[in-house]
Amino acid sequence: MRTFGSLLVRGLIVGLFAGLLAGAFATVMGEPRVDAAIAIEEANSSSAHTHDHGDGTEPAAEEKPLVSRDGQKAGLFLATSLYGVALGGIFAVGFTLLRRKLRTENDSYAALGLAAAGFVGIVLVPFLKYPPNPPAVGDPDTITRRTVTYLLTLVIGLLAVWAGVALSRWAARYGDVARLAGGVIGLVLTVLAAYLILPRINEVPETFPATLLWQFRFASLGTQATLWLLLGFGYAATVDRRLTRQKVVAA
Repeated sequence: MRTFGSLLVRGLIVGLFAGLLAGAFATVMGEPRVDAAIAIEEANSSSAHTHDHGDGTEPAAEEKPLVSRDGQKAGLFLATSLYGVALGGIFAVGFTLLRRKLRTENDSYAALGLAAAGFVGIVLVPFLKYPPNPPAVGDPDTITRRTVTYLLTLVIGLLAVWAGVALSRWAARYGDVARLAGGVIGLVLTVLAAYLILPRINEVPETFPATLLWQFRFASLGTQATLWLLLGFGYAATVDRRLTRQKVVAA
């Protein structure tokens, strides 16, 4: 119990720092793209109001957002920090439960492998099917449908990782090459089957700049990659340090 508590605390601390640095990455790389997308949305809205009130009548006053852009930018660090802490705690619990099932005697490698699997299943698989869109893109009437399909891809991503691991272990009897190939085949086939079944959603207007769209998407992916990369390496370092101290005390 004491060991689990120590692992959990380390996960929470590492997750906090990973969330803060991911927030810094999002601020530098993502927020300028969000501002640009909002500017496009406001310009389109202003143009539409001018066209609708071409008879000289005054356009209706637009509703102000509940949270200003400065407030949203400040809240970004809070959001990524809380997400990092929660993810770090879940990661520590998963590491504790799955450690004995991971076929490596090195806890640092186990932590890195678990982080890589989590990134692929939770982030990469959903991203490839339903990449995120900036604020100016998307129909508000379909938000429920888009949310449900995204959650489905998240579950499918985790199932794909599980299928890859299961097939990899089954193929391990035929050698290391077969083990690697089995893992890749299990993962890819599960993802392809899911992608063919799930509906295609594309609500990006043809007039929206493609460069800005993909800059925003890669900034979003980069934020998640930063979080998982720091979580994996940070947790691996703390686990390795804990084990080193235990060996020193035992000696």
